[in-house]
Amino acid sequence: MTDRVFPASKPPTATTNGVPPGAALAPPPPAPTAVNGNGMSSQKPQVYIPANRPVYRPQPYSRHHHHQSRPSCRRVCCCCCFWSILIFLLLALMAAIAATAVYVIYHPRPPSFSVPSLRISRVNLTTASDTSVSHLSSFFNFTLLSENPNQHLTFSYNPFAVTVKSAKSGETLANGTVPGFFSDNKNKRTFRGVIATSTSARELDPEEARRLKSDLTRARVGLEIEMRTKVKMQMGKVKSEGVEIKVTCRGFEGTVPKGKTPTVATSKQSKCKSDLSVKVWKWSF
Repeated sequence: MTDRVFPASKPPTATTNGVPPGAALAPPPPAPTAVNGNGMSSQKPQVYIPANRPVYRPQPYSRHHHHQSRPSCRRVCCCCCFWSILIFLLLALMAAIAATAVYVIYHPRPPSFSVPSLRISRVNLTTASDTSVSHLSSFFNFTLLSENPNQHLTFSYNPFAVTVKSAKSGETLANGTVPGFFSDNKNKRTFRGVIATSTSARELDPEEARRLKSDLTRARVGLEIEMRTKVKMQMGKVKSEGVEIKVTCRGFEGTVPKGKTPTVATSKQSKCKSDLSVKVWKWSF
């Protein structure tokens, strides 16, 4: 009988392949490289990447993130405008509160003026026969009363410039002055014999002469007195610079004297109107 050969149950070891036990196995031969028609290899080189190295993923470009690194010019301008307006409003509010407090505590009032009497001594308008030049000669005399109604506010006046005008046309009839004076708290001052005049040397243009002639031919001529000056105010230790004040006395009516006897102009109200242009920035502390 012939012997039968059965395959072994264990896989072949190195000894079965001709390699002694304990010897290192040789790496497998590289795979054959495919070559294209140009003689170049079509297989891509293998890149070794360590297992513990993080994979780099580029971040997308963010324009907003780039602008956040430094503030823009528009943002800086907006901030400057906002703070400027806020500071201005705060200063205006503080000034309003201070002005209200001063008014409530001291209750300042403008000075009062009145003209109780006005005399017309002369108003002559002459026109030369050979020329069209007209001349005006006038003389007025009035009494001026000044009163300071304040208890904590004083006034220091510069000299007044006085002008007597025709109420209808507004043409100037005479000019004069009132000396400067100081008005203390609750003080009254009277100026008698204030003179406003116009010499015969004053020449009038034809249009001015025509308007004055129309006013002076009336039975009763309307007159008004205007006075201008600068005044300094003081309230405690707070002082102001010189501010303008305008005093207007209206409502006078009188007749033009025919001879040397003066006439008296009458008025329904002798109290004058005072316009005092007070500015906050003209006060000094």
